[in-house]
Amino acid sequence: MTNYNAPAFRRTALLPSIIPVIALLIGVALIGTDSFTIIRYVVSIFAVIVLVFAVQARSWWWVLPLAAIAVLWNPVFPFGFEGDLWLGMQYIAALIFIGAGVFVKDRSVH
Repeated sequence: MTNYNAPAFRRTALLPSIIPVIALLIGVALIGTDSFTIIRYVVSIFAVIVLVFAVQARSWWWVLPLAAIAVLWNPVFPFGFEGDLWLGMQYIAALIFIGAGVFVKDRSVH
């Protein structure tokens, strides 16, 4: 029996995208402090998680921006960004995560 009310897709990347958005917005206040390292870990790890969901959903256009976030927020080999550039990148990354969360759709629902 077919369930016509069931959606034809799942947004598998939605929840893993919300968590780093919250971290990025909190990180705006922590830029330049030692606590910002925690934000970098959260963002880079969730960028890889959302990237995997994007690959599984064959949403290839999200792979490059998410990979860039994973590299730029990497706390092991940090880039020396400071000030307004880093602040602007926080907001751009948040927008990328929101976009990926909304537009990455797994259509292999049975």
